[in-house]
Amino acid sequence: MDLTEKPIKQEYIYKGKILNIRVDDALLPDGGSAKREVVEHNGGVMIAPLDDDYNLYFVEQFRYPYMEIVTELPAGKLEKGEEALSAGMRELKEETGATADNITSLGKLYPSPGYTSEIIYLYLARGLSFGEQELDFDEFLEIKKIHLDKAVKMVMDGEIPDSKTQVAILKIKLLKDEGLI
Repeated sequence: MDLTEKPIKQEYIYKGKILNIRVDDALLPDGGSAKREVVEHNGGVMIAPLDDDYNLYFVEQFRYPYMEIVTELPAGKLEKGEEALSAGMRELKEETGATADNITSLGKLYPSPGYTSEIIYLYLARGLSFGEQELDFDEFLEIKKIHLDKAVKMVMDGEIPDSKTQVAILKIKLLKDEGLI
């Protein structure tokens, strides 16, 4: 069975700096139609700085939509046309002051495929050297070093609710346990 849905009509109801919102009429596989609400987003990148002692470097920052401080791995949005790896290296330097000798892809994540086109690209950074942070004018955060094993426990105990951070931590732990890093 072909599960593909095809757009018939698209209507933008909001266009912003970070996202666009549109409502589509979609042709369903059985010939019927349905409304689909879509949040268009350029995507993002997350980079997990891991030192030789298996410590990860997190950032803690206030996340306005949740009205709370969130512990997460360094991340940011992609600018239109920006390549994910270079954006990851940029975010690593901006948020932690670090550069890395070795960057490995950890894949990609669809944070909520039911309504957004956002894709988050995940990377592991090794061979770290630290310098000065280069925070954006409206960015306020603190760096927190946490051992990988403790970070896994924090994920399992619900202390790290950010999905991209959870996925990266668990992937890195699996890679370590399999002797791949």
